[in-house]
Amino acid sequence: FSPQVDSANAGRVLASDAAVFLKKSGLTDLVLGKIWDLADTDGKGILSKQEFFVALRLVACAQNGLDVSLSSLNLPVPPPRFTDTNSPLLLSGTASSDVPWAVKLEDKAKYDAIFDSLNPVNGLLSGDKVKPVLLNSKLPVDILGRVWELSDIDRDGMLDRDEFAVAMFLVYCALEKEPVPMSLPAALVPPSKRKPVSIPGTMPLIPSSASTKESHQSLPPVGILAAKTPLTQ
Repeated sequence: FSPQVDSANAGRVLASDAAVFLKKSGLTDLVLGKIWDLADTDGKGILSKQEFFVALRLVACAQNGLDVSLSSLNLPVPPPRFTDTNSPLLLSGTASSDVPWAVKLEDKAKYDAIFDSLNPVNGLLSGDKVKPVLLNSKLPVDILGRVWELSDIDRDGMLDRDEFAVAMFLVYCALEKEPVPMSLPAALVPPSKRKPVSIPGTMPLIPSSASTKESHQSLPPVGILAAKTPLTQ
């Protein structure tokens, strides 16, 4: 693996970013250091996606009183738990129905208004209608691609009202310098979409290269995200 972090977010996690995230597990620095050493198999200070999964698995082992060792990886453990009072993104590691939705009612009303203004068809917005709204946020294309990938929960290439609210929530979090998660936390899964099954990943809608999709420059600019009114008080 390249020791450099791919700017297009090719599934690698820097030590500094991982440390901030793993600290939310509540484990001691000593234990987290051991977890990092086991996960970072090539010692380059960067975790591949597979190595990051190993780190998360070891966090779960430690939280459930098991030894932090590679032999514990095969044991059945609940998903790791992460807490952060400042971030609604990391409330829980399980998709249980009793986790409150991170999207507040007052914010949902604003997102619904944006949704309706984009002329949904049969309660759904196509990627072409959502794309200019996302691009208007001026966030990096790789981040927007991940936002789309996370919010299109049923993988139909369209966003319904709840999925659109997830997309807007993630965009505003990113604008507030909150990290966009690699997978959708339970707290962000809309109650209407909660199932006990895991959701397979797919390619993001927004490509890194503009040439891979036809240009949408003819679309009128959507100034939704440039509104001066902040979402949260």
